[in-house]
Amino acid sequence: MAPDQMATCHARAFAGQGRAWSMAEFAGLLESPLVFAVGDARAFALGRVIADEAELLTLACDPAHRRKGLGRARLAGFEAEARARGAVTAFLEVAADNLPAHALYEAADYAEVARRAGYYARGTVGALILRKAL
Repeated sequence: MAPDQMATCHARAFAGQGRAWSMAEFAGLLESPLVFAVGDARAFALGRVIADEAELLTLACDPAHRRKGLGRARLAGFEAEARARGAVTAFLEVAADNLPAHALYEAADYAEVARRAGYYARGTVGALILRKAL
């Protein structure tokens, strides 16, 4: 998946929720051999594995393609690639007010392990840190 496609999908997915990531930011992340992406222009997951821990950097689904199982499929793809790279645990951050994402991650057996108050720039929205054994 190309960085420009990722930036477009990310901007659509997070419209009104803060600053979307730029094409240059995606390109810079993908330069690292530790970073990987799964998906396509409709939905993608971007992650990295360091030692035996995986981090889901972002999961984005274009609103025109929501409610079709793409988020669940991209999350499963992220987990499979992370396991293939040697990860035994996955972590992610999600905005405390992103209820659809909470439902997705809960259904995939992620559990809250910490919180960050006021983490997101769009005000007083905190972040939940979730973890899953792979």
